[in-house]
Amino acid sequence: MDKVIAGLDLGSGRVNCLIAAPEPGSSRLRLLGGSSVPCRGLKGGVVINILETARAVTQAVEEAEASAKQMVSGLYLGIRGNHLQSFNNRGAFNIARTDKEITAEDVNAVVGNAKAIPLSSDREILHVIPQGFSLDRQKGVPHPVGMEGSLLEVEVHIVTASTAHLNNLVKTVAQAGFSVIEPVYGLLAAGEMLVTTEERELGSLLVDFGGQSISLGVYSEGSVRYSKELAIGSDFITRDLAVGLRTSISTAEKIKMDHGIAHPSLLNGDEEIDFHGVDGRTPNRIKTSTMMGIILPRVEEIFSLIAEELQNSSYADVVVPGGVILTGGGSLMRGTKEAAEQILGMPVRVGMPHPDLFVGDEQWLTPSFSTALGLLHFSRQFRWGGGAGASRFVTRKKPMWLRRLSSVFEELF
Repeated sequence: MDKVIAGLDLGSGRVNCLIAAPEPGSSRLRLLGGSSVPCRGLKGGVVINILETARAVTQAVEEAEASAKQMVSGLYLGIRGNHLQSFNNRGAFNIARTDKEITAEDVNAVVGNAKAIPLSSDREILHVIPQGFSLDRQKGVPHPVGMEGSLLEVEVHIVTASTAHLNNLVKTVAQAGFSVIEPVYGLLAAGEMLVTTEERELGSLLVDFGGQSISLGVYSEGSVRYSKELAIGSDFITRDLAVGLRTSISTAEKIKMDHGIAHPSLLNGDEEIDFHGVDGRTPNRIKTSTMMGIILPRVEEIFSLIAEELQNSSYADVVVPGGVILTGGGSLMRGTKEAAEQILGMPVRVGMPHPDLFVGDEQWLTPSFSTALGLLHFSRQFRWGGGAGASRFVTRKKPMWLRRLSSVFEELF
């Protein structure tokens, strides 16, 4: 199949991969297959063990290929973590020509001026996202090409990344046998898919609730205005349960997802839950109300941190009209939406991709795969200037013919 697209989300503790292809005669993408694999080589979106992460990437992509019945070589890579930093900047460009008509080259020049900023040697620009243009001091010009003026200005949102962490991510994918088409900040890729035009204009907050990190994105006046990574996530809740119940992390995660409640209003009865201790054999039992007592303090801490970060950003009032869009695997626990509404004091909805964007197997259309879905959507719809292209990296991608031959031998033997 031509034009097969793959999105790889190297999140916090998991590797998610989705494969899609354009739907003939439609603007939608057909989801062909996917996979989700736990990974101990990642911590907060940063590689701490290349070999372990490369194995997880290989497993995730090959499982996705098997379900899609397609092979891929290049991947759109979703990244996150505290090494990402962002800020806003302005740029200006004088039109000195007699012909004052703005061209695409002029737009590229003014964006180039906006990203001409001093950076330390260990950091590089990942994205430069135009927020809006001004022409002869007149703000609010969305598309200046073709208009006339003498002074073109732009406001941009710049995302920078640690060069070392970015290189480690791409080297890991290369060691797994694949190349990176483009590294993309997962929050912004998901935002382009989840945040509606109205929410983008009115003002809203996107919260990507990951396992070991939470990504925040403030949208207003049609564009992203603020983005931030917080080093806390749903795995903290799992660890609290593991310690409180004296059980393993995997058992605590299963109990959290099957029986966890993040808001008292959803407690209906007080059933008892059977589980095994940390040794995997000793039988134990806990009431739902007792378990909720372990979960609630951490949930309150997480959303209080989000509220504090929003207040410090000076964008707290901006996001009230559109409210909060909650996504990521951490949003799936019962009561998380209600807890967010109460603590943040705003309406909250769980972000789901619009049905007009994707067709195919609906099992992948969940908040857990919002970043991978956003990467697929990004691959067709968006390009942000100033990105760190994959061409700057030396990859060790296995040739397609070798991967196909290897798969044939595996099937035979």
